[in-house]
Amino acid sequence: MKISIKNIYVYTLVITGLFMSCNKDFLNRASEDQVEAPFFFNTAKDLEVATNDFYSMLPGTDNYTEDAASDNLVPLNPHARVRGNRLVPVGSGTGGWSWSNLRKINYFLANYQKVQDEEAKAKFSGIARFFRAYFYYDKVKTFGDVPWYSKVLTAADPDLYKGRDSRALVMDSVMADLDYAIQNIPAEKQVNLITRYTAMLLKARVALFEGTFRKYHGLEGADVYLSLAAEASQMLITSGAYTLYTEGGAAAAYRNLFARNHQDNIETLLAVDYEQGIKVHSLGSSFTSATQGSYGVPKDLVESYLMTDGSRFTDKTNFRTMGFYQEMQNRDPRLVQTTAGPDFRVNGEAKNEPVNLTITTTGYRLIKALPDRSQWTTSGAFFDIILFRYAEALLIFAEAKAELGTLSQTDLDLSINKLRARVGMPNLNLIQANGDPDPFLESMYPNVSKSAFKGVILEIRRERRAELFNEGLRWDDLMRWKEGNKVTQPMVGIYFSGTGSFDFTGDAIADVFVHTGNTSSAPSSVTSMINITQRTLRNPLNGQQNATSGNIDPFPQGGQFDESKDYFAPIPTEDLLLNKNLKQNPKWSEQ
Repeated sequence: MKISIKNIYVYTLVITGLFMSCNKDFLNRASEDQVEAPFFFNTAKDLEVATNDFYSMLPGTDNYTEDAASDNLVPLNPHARVRGNRLVPVGSGTGGWSWSNLRKINYFLANYQKVQDEEAKAKFSGIARFFRAYFYYDKVKTFGDVPWYSKVLTAADPDLYKGRDSRALVMDSVMADLDYAIQNIPAEKQVNLITRYTAMLLKARVALFEGTFRKYHGLEGADVYLSLAAEASQMLITSGAYTLYTEGGAAAAYRNLFARNHQDNIETLLAVDYEQGIKVHSLGSSFTSATQGSYGVPKDLVESYLMTDGSRFTDKTNFRTMGFYQEMQNRDPRLVQTTAGPDFRVNGEAKNEPVNLTITTTGYRLIKALPDRSQWTTSGAFFDIILFRYAEALLIFAEAKAELGTLSQTDLDLSINKLRARVGMPNLNLIQANGDPDPFLESMYPNVSKSAFKGVILEIRRERRAELFNEGLRWDDLMRWKEGNKVTQPMVGIYFSGTGSFDFTGDAIADVFVHTGNTSSAPSSVTSMINITQRTLRNPLNGQQNATSGNIDPFPQGGQFDESKDYFAPIPTEDLLLNKNLKQNPKWSEQ
């Protein structure tokens, strides 16, 4: 039988009864589960069923929409953290300050030793510690210092009311959990289950976050974690277990990886499994709806893709005022596998799709992970969602080595240049990159390291944004690089030189008509109309809003970011009242 995350959610119903007393969403609840423990933690199957419950901690479809709460996607309604108006939550356990999953994990770790099967104990305790590391990584990213708990707490335990433990203690403990997981979980290739390889990649991800966060936020120990990130990613790379998915060639492989219905274990380490008629989702609908997501790719991301010869698009003198068809020519093939280009065709269809600007805020339509048309109905999609993939290990390895100042051309050939080869792009050259840092990227990331490796660090960031776009990692990247102010830069869309007709497909036939209210002169071939009194334009040369020519401006008020507080989220008010030893994150108490 195929074991998958879908099956695991079914198994969760079995284990829910056991954990009812520890699923109250608070740590300060009297334990009532010791009665059940003697009757449950007795066989290897018991351990499997218990750890299956932990998979509910993993993201689902939100992994493919999380970037809409960053500078990578512009939705109809920008997220509060982009608008800069997050509020302090009130209810205990809200706003991400929930601890029920940790209690379940610690309860498992306190009881699994009863089983006599040593192999099962090693495997499933490793999986439990993987999830504890995953849990705490999320907490540290969100709140900074947090209390560390590695035991089941009773109502009388004084640790219920302790304050935060140091970031160093918590992250050292996370690394210890991941080392244990790598050592004890079997080296299997299971696309829907946690394996040793998943633990390697999580360790690399966590260590890169922590190393760069410490470096750019002025904390000690950055190089220790950057070295751990390089080591863990290299361990996965040299294992030879995974490679890059290439079916469809340079012009289609990247898009095909995400658009296919079911993932395999060529590049994908872990995915959420969906099945038609059994477990479905609504991403196909939200990716194509004018009233749900209406997601738009921002102009600065489009501009950051290189030309096919490896040169910089932003070195062109007129790049800011270039029309859609022209700007899409001779670019990194991932661009038109991420956003609809002039020749966009829906998967499985024989004709190009008409230009449709009504379902995208910026005019740049999201097509990465877009399934075939049959899955565009509400709750009609069943394509799998990738959570961990091999490409990330390649990017982590290169970035960690570059931040350490030890990156070589051989390292680039082992990592970044593998990704470029998949789409037929020229290799990244270390000497050239460091000798000529990109001014466009420098303005995007003003806090970037001023070391001799500045140029290649910027190029790795370019590569990371293009390769991992809309996979839920962008906000974390901005936070660890101390580039929160990036969300305050204009998030605009396609450029129009004025009103009138525009050919988006290069066939000399009008596809888009821009107007101020009168459409009587619109050609019959037009499939999208833009009324610039409603969808206003921003002049890219002087920043003027409500301009007669410029970029679509779907978020005219712009993002806001407070450097003094917005790198962390606030703790709920009720939790601060319950535990006087907890202190609110800086500046949030002044709200």
